[in-house]
Amino acid sequence: MRLSRLLIATLLLGLVVGLPRIARSQETSPYTVVVPVTDVSDAQRSQAFSTALGQVLARVSGGQDLSSKAGYADAMQNAGGIVKQFQYQRGEGNPPSLTLSVTFDQGAVHRLVDQLGATTAGVKPPLLLVVKGTDGNILGKDDLGALADAAGKAGYQVSYADPSQLPDLGKLETSDPAALSAIARLYQTGLVLVGELHANSADWTLISGGQAQHWSAQGNNEDSMFADAGKSATDRLSQALNVIGAGTVDGKFWVSGLHSAMDYANLMATLRADPSVQKVSTLGGQDDGVLLAVKAGMPLDGLAANLTAGGRLMQGSSHDGADVSLRWLH
Repeated sequence: MRLSRLLIATLLLGLVVGLPRIARSQETSPYTVVVPVTDVSDAQRSQAFSTALGQVLARVSGGQDLSSKAGYADAMQNAGGIVKQFQYQRGEGNPPSLTLSVTFDQGAVHRLVDQLGATTAGVKPPLLLVVKGTDGNILGKDDLGALADAAGKAGYQVSYADPSQLPDLGKLETSDPAALSAIARLYQTGLVLVGELHANSADWTLISGGQAQHWSAQGNNEDSMFADAGKSATDRLSQALNVIGAGTVDGKFWVSGLHSAMDYANLMATLRADPSVQKVSTLGGQDDGVLLAVKAGMPLDGLAANLTAGGRLMQGSSHDGADVSLRWLH
């Protein structure tokens, strides 16, 4: 296949060599967890440290269940030893709620994952929560605590939608590329949970990689519906994203939607930044797409799911000669 002018320009400019990794800005550090506590006693603080460390380990290991690993119980008991900082926070209410924000040392967490015989899979992008209350208004952080807690237990961070910084929700729920692109630019993620509350029920749409899943649920109160939605959403995500490879896999990726040499350079940087990608090379190009040879340490469909979770890519139309087809989002 003859290289397109896009690839020739890129190679001449030398944009593919030595590219820095693309950084994802997130609302909070993946090594920070906020845990509810009943008081400021040593016992409650120690328990909060253990709970927080369990969530951070799940995040960093890509959702792996490490609880059965030798040394896990000791690590939980000694969680305070790798705490970098912690701070109590009082919320509103009568009586006021009390939480403990805990931040762990990044290097110590990664060493602990290695000691437990697991792999550091890379922290996933946050799950953006876009939830309408019964009054039609977008709910904020103070209203979605039960949903965030349920997601956190499964190793997922969440971020919260700014009502003034959202695309059309109808288009978002149908995975419109322009809407997904806007979400990626504003919130640096391709994972979105859209919800709408009714009197005793809620409708949910989970978007990952441009694919939408819809379901409805009933409940006696908002917190129970939120907790159920958080567990349901993370269970669905984990089926696609928490794939642990057992060997090396070779395949071909077709990526369309590349409108410039910089798009191509950013695509290559995105691929090389994924910890499971061992090697990627360009086989050729046509129109606005490229055919890539990829060697990865996990199944190709799992790799595609992880790549699209970042928000810069979505699932694309099938292409001859490619095992996976993706589309670059602007």
